[in-house]
Amino acid sequence: MNDRARSPYRRRAAAALSLLACAGVAVATPSAGAADGQKSTRVDNAPTTPATWSPDLTRVTSDDVNVRYAKGALSVRDTAFRPASAETGRGYGAQVLAPETLDAPVNRVGAELVTDLPGDSGAEVVVDVRGRTAQGAWTEWVPAGASGAAESAAGQGAAVLPRAVTTVQARITLWDAEGEARVRSLRLTAENVAAPRIEAGATAFTARVFATREGLVGGTTANGHVIRPNDHFVALPSRRGLSPNGSSQYSVQVCGPARCETAPVWDVGPWNTKDDYWNPSPTREMFKDLAQGMPEAQAAYQSGYNGGKDGSGRTVLNPAGIDLADGTFYNVGLNDNGWVTVTYLWTGDQTGKSFPTWGTDVRIRQQATTASPEVARLAGPTTVNVKCQVHGQRITVDGITNDGWAYLPSYGGYISNIFIDVVESWLPGVPNC
Repeated sequence: MNDRARSPYRRRAAAALSLLACAGVAVATPSAGAADGQKSTRVDNAPTTPATWSPDLTRVTSDDVNVRYAKGALSVRDTAFRPASAETGRGYGAQVLAPETLDAPVNRVGAELVTDLPGDSGAEVVVDVRGRTAQGAWTEWVPAGASGAAESAAGQGAAVLPRAVTTVQARITLWDAEGEARVRSLRLTAENVAAPRIEAGATAFTARVFATREGLVGGTTANGHVIRPNDHFVALPSRRGLSPNGSSQYSVQVCGPARCETAPVWDVGPWNTKDDYWNPSPTREMFKDLAQGMPEAQAAYQSGYNGGKDGSGRTVLNPAGIDLADGTFYNVGLNDNGWVTVTYLWTGDQTGKSFPTWGTDVRIRQQATTASPEVARLAGPTTVNVKCQVHGQRITVDGITNDGWAYLPSYGGYISNIFIDVVESWLPGVPNC
C-alpha cells in the first residue's frame, strides 16, 4: 500500500464558521443567477428576528495577517508588507473575526463599519462574509461593503448568502500605504429573508487554465503562511476562496502531465485580486462579460481584453489563472509554466458531510481497495466531503486496522476511513453506499 502512515496521535481540527462582510456603512448585495451548472430558485424563508452583534476587533490571532489593535482601532502593522503572489503597491492586512453562532438560520447580513480614512490616501477597507452549511461546508467569502477608495464600487444594502446558515463570520481586509487608516468598530445584523438562492451543480466546477510557479520561498502569503521550500498550496486571483492560514477550507484539485494533487488556496494572485473566474457571470465579482472559467489575465494576454492589462493596469505577460507552490508545481509533473486542469472543490454540490483528513500523499481509489487505480491524491491534510461509506479491503496503517472506505463525490473515488481524522472507525452520520 502506498498510502503514507500517520503519526500516532491525531490533531482534531477546530471548525471555524463564517459569513459576513461590510465596510463603511455601505454593504454590497451580490446578485444570483442561473448559469453553467448552477440554478437560481426562490425560497420562501420564514422571517426571523434580526440578530445583532459587534465582533471583537481587539483579538488578533494567528489567523490574522499584518494587523494590530492599538488606541481603540485596528490598523495595518507594516505598510511595506504585501502578499507574495499579488504585487500590490500598498500595505496589506487582514483580520479573520471570530465566528458567531446564531439561534436561527439567516441568509442576509448587514454591517455598519466605523473607520478613519484620510480622503486622499487611497486607503481601502473591505469586509467579506461567509457562512457554514448544515453539512459543515463553507460558502465562499462574499464582499459586503467597503470604505475608502473601494466604496464607490461596493453598492448598497446587505450581503445575501447563497443559502441559509446558522454560523457566520466576517473578515476585514485593509490596504494602506501610509499607515493612517483605522477601523474603529464593526456592527453586524443578520436575518432570514425570501431571496434568490444559488444551488451548486452536482459536480465541482473544472477549468483548463495556465499555471505558473509561485516560488517566493520565505515570502508571506495573503493568509499569513510563510512559504517553505517544496511547499504545497495554490494562489487564485480572488479573496473569495482564500483559506485561513493552516486550513484547507477552500482547496483545488490540480491535474498536470504526471498526476493530480489536492492543495489548499493560501494566496491571492496571479495578476488580479478580484477575478473569481470559476463563478458564473451573475456572481462573478469583476469581468462579468467573460465566460465562466476564463481568467481575465488569459483574455487580456490572448485577445487584448481590457487593453491587454490586468485589473491594476499592468500589462499582462502570461495567461496565468493559478500560481502553484513549488512542491505542487513539480509534483503534478510541470517543469515549466504550463496548462493544468483545475477543479474548484468547494463549488460542487455539498450533499454529504465534511470531515478533516490527516497524512500526506494519501491516495483516492476508484474502488474500496488499494489494488484499484488511483484517481487523485491528497498531498496533505485537507477537508473532504463524504457522501457515503462502504466496507472494503481491510488495511492497517500505523497499527490501526479498518475496512471502512469513504466515498468522496468531488473526486469520484474512495479513501480509507483511517485517513479521516475522527476517533470513530465507521464515520458518524454517514450512510452506507
